[in-house]
Amino acid sequence: MTEEQDKSTPNPSRREFLKNSTIAAASFMIVPRFVLGGKGFIAPSDRLLIAGVGAGGKGQSDIANFYKSGKAEIAFLCDVDDRRSANSRAKFPKAKYYKDWREMFDKESKHFDAVSVSTPDHNHAIITYHAMQLGKHVYVQKPLTHDIWEARLLTEAAKKYKVVTQMGNQGASNDGTRLMSEWYDADLIGDVHTVYCWTNRPVWPQGIAWPSPATEIPKELDWNLWLGTAPKKDYVDKLVPFNWRGWWDYGTGALGDMGCHLVEAPFRVLGLQYVKDVQASVGSVYVDEFKQGHFPESCPPSSHITLTFPKTDKTKGDITMHWMDGGIQPERPNELLASEKFGGEEGNGTLFIGTKGKMYASTYSDAATLLPKALTKSANAPQKWKRVPGGAEGHYAQWVEGCLAGYGKTELSSSFDKAGPLTEALLMANLAVRGHDLNGGQVKLLWDNQAMKVTNFDDVNKYIQRDYPDGFKLKA
Repeated sequence: MTEEQDKSTPNPSRREFLKNSTIAAASFMIVPRFVLGGKGFIAPSDRLLIAGVGAGGKGQSDIANFYKSGKAEIAFLCDVDDRRSANSRAKFPKAKYYKDWREMFDKESKHFDAVSVSTPDHNHAIITYHAMQLGKHVYVQKPLTHDIWEARLLTEAAKKYKVVTQMGNQGASNDGTRLMSEWYDADLIGDVHTVYCWTNRPVWPQGIAWPSPATEIPKELDWNLWLGTAPKKDYVDKLVPFNWRGWWDYGTGALGDMGCHLVEAPFRVLGLQYVKDVQASVGSVYVDEFKQGHFPESCPPSSHITLTFPKTDKTKGDITMHWMDGGIQPERPNELLASEKFGGEEGNGTLFIGTKGKMYASTYSDAATLLPKALTKSANAPQKWKRVPGGAEGHYAQWVEGCLAGYGKTELSSSFDKAGPLTEALLMANLAVRGHDLNGGQVKLLWDNQAMKVTNFDDVNKYIQRDYPDGFKLKA
């Protein structure tokens, strides 16, 4: 690594982390070239050696699915909570276990090829960026990042470090999103001008006051490591392992949880890239008669967000997208019979409205349907897009295969060049939601994509890039 590169190296530091990661990067060229995905080289064992950061919950299922591909070994496990990681450690007893990903990267970077990141949103970027710096392929749970700046950083870093990337929105590998692309390209519904995406999330508490500190931190949990890039706070009950999603310091609300699943299809079908403007209305919380609660640390209980995307080479004009969460759904299409159910499984769905017709799908783009429903069986559109073996479940094996093949050899369903812009759009929508706490609820936010800022309401721009605490610095 050159001196110039060293100056731009992020610092997630324990005291020695920057020094050690620089040494690891400098010595990387002596590692077998299959780690870099070099031309003509494959792993001697034909196995991808994976380090899993986040080994419980979704991390547990991610790791299991990589192993299920038959071409991956789980070489290392890392989790801040021994309770959550217990099942993965039992299933992969040969995998060396760490609590601190920085220590694992320090000591073991020569002994694994790829990193799976399945932590709360606020720690995605720092772990992922450092893995890419070390030449490691990366799989990151959705949303890709917590902040817009981080999403742009990771998108550019994937190209710079030439690593194979995938975001964990597995519906991007389903047949449904490809089928709808083929229907649209065959002009079965005409030009799409409006899209609705909706979810029953949050299914965790939101719109509430920050709880009182707990009396004791569980002995199995390293609370400071869990906080990572977030501001330092006292431990509270029921935040770990799941309810963090409803707090802005850690999560990205319903949009972060389900947006990457539901908005992926419109991005693919319509060729969307970045948001032009966004506005939002949010659900109110009342704590007494005519006394509205104000809880800026927490995401609201529901929201309706309207995003405008510029015309693409697949549309005739701008596209209006409506995002609805908290159980809010769009009006039933007229093409549905009175007794026909509308909406996808578990209260999630995506509806495309075109000049000739409509189509919709549920979570992960399952159950893709033309309206009226009878048209679905008779639809005749040529297959243009290669299917991913196994669909959503094959999303994991696709990444493993891509890593073994090397950078640029295969196309992945949600590589960072796709996942980055998608994540940015969703986080841009969250700026409009957060604007309500800054007296900007009646404002339509205008977005300068190149400058990466809102041009007409500066107060929300502070959420585009966070300040990181000592010990977890991230610098481009």
